[in-house]
Amino acid sequence: MRLHVSKSKNSASLYVIKSVYNSATQSNSSVIVEKLGTEAELREKLNGQDPYVWAKEYIEELNKSEKEASSNVMVQYSPTKLIPKEKQRSFNGGYLFLQKIYHELGLDAICQAIAKRHHFSYPLDSILSRLLYGRILFPGSKLSTFHLASTFLEPPDFEIQHVYRSLEVIAKEGDFIQSELYKNSLKVSKRNTGILYYDCTNYFFEIEQEEGLKQYGYSKEHKPNPIVQMGLFMDGDGIPLAFSMSTGNTNEQLTLKPLEQKILDDFKLSKFIVCTDAGLSSAENRKFNDQGERGFITTQSVKKLKKHLKEWALSPTGWKLPGASTSYDLSTIDEEQHWDSTFYKERWIHENDLEQRLIVTYSVKYKDYQRKIRNGQIERAVRTMETNPAKLKKSHPNDYKRFIDMTSITAYGEVADKHLYKLDEKVIKAEERYDGFYAVCTNLEDEAADIIKVNHRRWEIEECFRIMKSEFKARPVYLSRDDRIEAHFTTCFIAMVMYRYLEKRFQNQFTCSEIIQGLRSMSFLELPGEGYLPAYTRTDFTDALHDSFGFRTDYQIIKNRQMKKIIKDTKN
Repeated sequence: MRLHVSKSKNSASLYVIKSVYNSATQSNSSVIVEKLGTEAELREKLNGQDPYVWAKEYIEELNKSEKEASSNVMVQYSPTKLIPKEKQRSFNGGYLFLQKIYHELGLDAICQAIAKRHHFSYPLDSILSRLLYGRILFPGSKLSTFHLASTFLEPPDFEIQHVYRSLEVIAKEGDFIQSELYKNSLKVSKRNTGILYYDCTNYFFEIEQEEGLKQYGYSKEHKPNPIVQMGLFMDGDGIPLAFSMSTGNTNEQLTLKPLEQKILDDFKLSKFIVCTDAGLSSAENRKFNDQGERGFITTQSVKKLKKHLKEWALSPTGWKLPGASTSYDLSTIDEEQHWDSTFYKERWIHENDLEQRLIVTYSVKYKDYQRKIRNGQIERAVRTMETNPAKLKKSHPNDYKRFIDMTSITAYGEVADKHLYKLDEKVIKAEERYDGFYAVCTNLEDEAADIIKVNHRRWEIEECFRIMKSEFKARPVYLSRDDRIEAHFTTCFIAMVMYRYLEKRFQNQFTCSEIIQGLRSMSFLELPGEGYLPAYTRTDFTDALHDSFGFRTDYQIIKNRQMKKIIKDTKN
């Protein structure tokens, strides 16, 4: 490669060109490799540096890299020579792709702003990034994450005490981190903030002592331990927007308004629809989102409707299909023909000084799904009665034990020596009545089909919690101080944002497990003085990963110069 200058009357343009042999014509020709810019553009860009000197040096580096890339590496190993002692030879490189997203989201700049405000000396950027990479790839304690950092291609430049000190700062700056992360994300992609999904879950601790955020409350995992609650807003594309923490004994319905108010104030959003499940859809929350340019869509339990509304909802007549004018009677439909159909009916209701629209849907497929789930639970109930009746003394509202009727009286009215168990047919019949039915309430006047479609995507926010709990191992929580607990969940939140941006690069080609396991497996063996050997299996996932990010780590050897360039590029 060499420099070529094309001059015109008013300017000169600099190019990188190279000679290419054409076998058909048996001659050499020059092709443009890269346009560097005009002389004037380069002088401005280079702050007065001579563009010709710079261009020659740049091309020299390109030639060195090309020569290095095309050369074979010969390495000799001895069967009698020991490997170096206390010398790490294997490194993880999967984090490089997370590092690219980390810098695209401007998290390094956020750390710099925080460090400037607090005047500490430890590298918050390095610590936070390692906490995030570790949470996604190899979740564990803060101590294990610190040790893990030494297995990355870039060694840590901090000590374990710096990690714990940083947690206090991360907790204090939680609101700032969230609002800045949102602002920075707008530079990466457009955010779908017209629809916001909200949900709340809890995480348990491996201790029994209540203190601060750690309080006894209703555990969604039925754990007899103190819990802490996390409320989460997600945008319409499945990317987390904001979160908050509250004590384990807080009514989850009370967690929505404070966090939503923070979004209104800090994120400068005012026009959106909030979509929640029935457990969070109190009358107060609905009224709160019946103001200004906001709206709500919330699931509604058909069982908990008032008597006249329940009778209307379950009546077989008056049902419609989207886009059709025909009215249907559910008792006469051909279920095989309408297996994939979703019927609906709607009406406006006035309750608690609130006008809202009740939309009820019916699906044969959903009815069949509910019955299969219940039949499985009934089979489990029968099996437990026959093999281990001692387990039947405790039950939760939605588990299989609700179908079991226990009595201590014989058929003759006498006190029995042992508890008697049988299936409760009344409970089973009562539940069958609601099979296939689903309801939502809203203050919107949009088409019913569109309302149903929006509500259907609530599964994505439930998936966010599932990923944090399973893949990221956000619980059980071993931290005791409230600030460290808040910092822990801040890193879980940011990690979830980063993961969603990573996931969207693949357009649903791969599962969460495939993505994370693929990154975890991307190890490299160092060849001192030469470079790194990829020690992972090249797959469809790794090919898609490299294509998406624009750099490759799957050559037979990555020369030291190449690896330095890759690392540098992930931070741009």
